Amino acid sequence: MSSPALPPLPHIPISELVLAPLPQRRIFTEEDMPVFLRSKAYARYTLFVRTLNEAVVDTPLPDKVIEEGVSEPIRKLLAMLDELDRWTTDIPPKPTPQRFGNLAFRDWGARLEERAPTLLSTLLPKSLRPAIPHLTPYLLASFGSFVRIDYGSGHEVSFLLFLLGLHELGFTQQAAEEERALVLRVLARYLDVCFRLESTYKLEPAGSHGVWGLDDYCFVPYIFGSAQVRSSQSPPHLSLADPPVPSPTINLYTQNISRIAQFKRGPWHEHSPQLHSIATTVARWAKVNSGMLKMYDAEVLRKRVVMQHVVFGGLLPWEAEEGMGVAKEGKEGRMLEEAPGGGAAVGTRAPWADGAGSAPLAVAAVPWASSASAHTASLPTLLPRGERRQQRTAAAGGRDGFAIPSLPARQGNSLRATGSAAAMSSPFGVLSRPSPAVGLPRPQRDPERERESERRDG
Repeated sequence: MSSPALPPLPHIPISELVLAPLPQRRIFTEEDMPVFLRSKAYARYTLFVRTLNEAVVDTPLPDKVIEEGVSEPIRKLLAMLDELDRWTTDIPPKPTPQRFGNLAFRDWGARLEERAPTLLSTLLPKSLRPAIPHLTPYLLASFGSFVRIDYGSGHEVSFLLFLLGLHELGFTQQAAEEERALVLRVLARYLDVCFRLESTYKLEPAGSHGVWGLDDYCFVPYIFGSAQVRSSQSPPHLSLADPPVPSPTINLYTQNISRIAQFKRGPWHEHSPQLHSIATTVARWAKVNSGMLKMYDAEVLRKRVVMQHVVFGGLLPWEAEEGMGVAKEGKEGRMLEEAPGGGAAVGTRAPWADGAGSAPLAVAAVPWASSASAHTASLPTLLPRGERRQQRTAAAGGRDGFAIPSLPARQGNSLRATGSAAAMSSPFGVLSRPSPAVGLPRPQRDPERERESERRDG
């Protein structure tokens, strides 16, 4: 089934942009998120991501040496990224003992802040140079925080916003071939530069959720990489093989899997359970791709901690998009949108959505996003010693005088028992948990330790 045609992105004349206010922060609290989710900025950015996604469907990575057919704007973007990559060689890491955050990265960032106007002047034609003050904030935020010395999906968003701004100005053309090159050449080169920054300066993952995150540093390679093999007959579980299938040389998804394998050891279900569950549960790459788009919306664009550093104005208007609906707060903290009949539909309608009958966008619940009330309700009540003893006898797995709170009932072969709330409302469907043969060993009861505990409580 072919995807519906996406509308074009708006063109912003430079004469209008110079009259617009310079970008500034708009997201400070959770109350600002509903405004963002119905803004022109959100509508345009999500449309841009979907447009790039469709441009690379079933298209392998090109040969990095051969640049035949590459437009002049793409060549200039690649030259700028090559220049940035050379700075990593010019500025070696300092001999500091920190596990994360080599201070030399601040020297790299200081050079970027100093030379950003020159880089953009070289990149842009004279007619577009008045846009430099509007593009500079996104370029500066694309390679990590020079204060915290970290990098995460929010910085990745900034680089895509930088490309979106160039697209809206007409620097790059709204044509399938040009959009394909933005992903397979420019974004791929950007990821190479960032990967080298991460490994050279030991950048800390920004806002990492540990093993429950999809990836410590990035997200979009999994979106576009799964689109590259969307019609592939190769099952997704082979992406975790050694070597991965399809080859890392032909798509961004398995390329990033290979990079993870360079730094993490052990079974995939232990250090990357989200990727492992997707690979072993989702049968088709088309489902992986659609699930990644929904997960990106839920776990990146709808998270204040990620989007709070993005600036708005000019190229990224904060004003509401016409027809986006009136956002209001719904149950469980989800943003609901007023439906035509007065009801509520989960998610915010995007410009590529179908008519009234289109399915709402599911928001993936994750372990670290549970509400405080739900967490408090699960805590055990402190009881007198005698009652604790009776409760411990009835509770499964109790030890050392503390009763373990009961877990929700298991549903089939879900990841509920391993602590993944994301598995129960995932955009990929119900994710499977590792089989006992490959999973973590189950705790064994120690009769001697239990008897000793009973004697103490006597």
